Amino acid sequence: MAKIAIIDDDLDILDASSIVLTSKGYEVITATNPDDGYKIVKKNKPDLIILDVMMNEPDDGFFLAQKFKKEKFNIPIIMYTSVSKTIGMDFGINEMVPVDDFVEKPISPEELIEKVEKLLHSQVGR
Repeated sequence: MAKIAIIDDDLDILDASSIVLTSKGYEVITATNPDDGYKIVKKNKPDLIILDVMMNEPDDGFFLAQKFKKEKFNIPIIMYTSVSKTIGMDFGINEMVPVDDFVEKPISPEELIEKVEKLLHSQVGR
């Protein structure tokens, strides 16, 4: 089964996401900050990354996503955000935000699995 890295400083979200994904048979690796997140992705080469926008800094997730793309990590990224609710902004996928999908926190288990499976299936044959 696929390996998924979750990088989020919110331990409740990290735990809930891990439980949902492991219950569906996915292997989950986690980190609570961008530095550790980068290290686990580089070392473990996951099939998918779930990345929070705001961690130590309000834009940590954006910078980490850009770093992964700049270094040619060909791994789909789902970005968790509560920013659009907080500031009323809607982020689109573009070069400044090089992710494959955005998910508004909180996310239902069903939606999480649906988003993960969609991106993993789109990777087949790449």
